[in-house]
Amino acid sequence: MRVRRFHLEDTPGMDGQLSEPSPTLPGMAEDSGTAIAVVPEQPGPPRGPSLSPSRAGDFLTCPLLYRFRVLDRLPEPPSPAAVRGTLVHAVLERLFDAVAGDRTPDAARALVAPEWDRMQAAEPELAGLFDDDEQRAAWLAEVMRMLDRYFTLEDPRRIEPAHRELCVEAELASGLRLRGYIDRLDVAPGGQMRIVDYKTGGAPPEEFEARALFQMRFYALTLWRAQGQVPKLLQLMYLGNGEIVRYEPDEADLLATERKIEALWLAIERATLNRDWRPRPGRICDWCAHQAICPAFGGTPPPVPDLPARRDEVPEPRDGASPV
Repeated sequence: MRVRRFHLEDTPGMDGQLSEPSPTLPGMAEDSGTAIAVVPEQPGPPRGPSLSPSRAGDFLTCPLLYRFRVLDRLPEPPSPAAVRGTLVHAVLERLFDAVAGDRTPDAARALVAPEWDRMQAAEPELAGLFDDDEQRAAWLAEVMRMLDRYFTLEDPRRIEPAHRELCVEAELASGLRLRGYIDRLDVAPGGQMRIVDYKTGGAPPEEFEARALFQMRFYALTLWRAQGQVPKLLQLMYLGNGEIVRYEPDEADLLATERKIEALWLAIERATLNRDWRPRPGRICDWCAHQAICPAFGGTPPPVPDLPARRDEVPEPRDGASPV
């Protein structure tokens, strides 16, 4: 296992290994979809419990936050940072629809307006996200800067992703299903897999990067259990400050991750059984939408629902969909 960081100014150039071609293998579609080793939904009785990296991260951050999102399904208003992340992800996904030679900074910029219009049509409340035109213009300018920064980190003309926005799923021996969405999966000619995740914030200090790496290990474990192959490389691309974090997992590391996830699920089941969802105050509370009903801030949570929602039905957020 190795973790390596590259800053914008010292990232290998566009001809370096960060941009190595990753052609699609036979049997793997180029559009969004589900990994070939993932079993599709089958009719019949409901399957066992499932867990995603986002929901796992919620419980690790604050058990009460997990409850609010999974059991209560409380709404959370969109924030400019969250919506910006969704827009940047959408543009980068659509960029690879173009032929290789047309994947340029200008092409990415040209996708911003139509993707933003599509998002507003799907969610009309986004129209009220900004106080005035000046605020909206500054927000869009930051979207453009992030897209420009992406092109300093890799050359999309030299990459053919095997999948974009890939839904992956695998069932552990315990019956727990792991589920998640991978921004991009590259597959090299020799079959080595690279998981790529775009982050629209800045890279955290090394001592605080554990959550992001846990998310990537979660994806790697899911692919390993689904396809029997350990991904060669996990790559986090921080477009907020132009930094790449690369991580090389091995089987021992993923087995440790599996043990952690199983223990985490037991803690979630215990909290559900005991109806004990305690807040865990910390710096992340500054961005939480539920302070008014949080005991740590003098609030009172609503009663725990008698019939918890099926946890595998809770939608997954895109990057930036919640700062918490």
